[in-house]
Amino acid sequence: MEIERKYLISQSDIPFDPAQYPCRRIEQGYLCTNPVVRVRRDNEEYFLTYKSKGFLAREEYNLPLTREAYDHLKEKADGRIITKNRYVIPLGNGLDIELDLFSGRLSGLILAEVEFPDEDTANAFSPPEWFGEDVTYSPRYHNSTLSQSKEPYSYGSIL
Repeated sequence: MEIERKYLISQSDIPFDPAQYPCRRIEQGYLCTNPVVRVRRDNEEYFLTYKSKGFLAREEYNLPLTREAYDHLKEKADGRIITKNRYVIPLGNGLDIELDLFSGRLSGLILAEVEFPDEDTANAFSPPEWFGEDVTYSPRYHNSTLSQSKEPYSYGSIL
């Protein structure tokens, strides 16, 4: 079970240099968006992932892939491939911020995700002041939806 909250972030509001923190380069494509079935390259690891419907809490299953399997399946992606740098920033109390800075057609989009051990902790969470709009319950900020967008991203735009 994945339990997370997601926030829209403005580059000018980030009070530190993300490059000070560990970074992973992520590339992912969607084989299906309903239900969500994606392939992901996370640095040099490869996965096939299924995600159930939902917003705050969703079932998620990850299966490892070889690079060859990933490359083959990526060619079957419906929509465009999403690329982003993910910076992992410790938040305290065992929580981390996963700060995603998108590139390509989604360049300029920044999302912060925080994963929680349970829904009560997620619902009680008070985000840092620099976090923007809570988009946890907005389907337009699901990566599967973003992969279908034909237009370049601009901050605050309706995707």
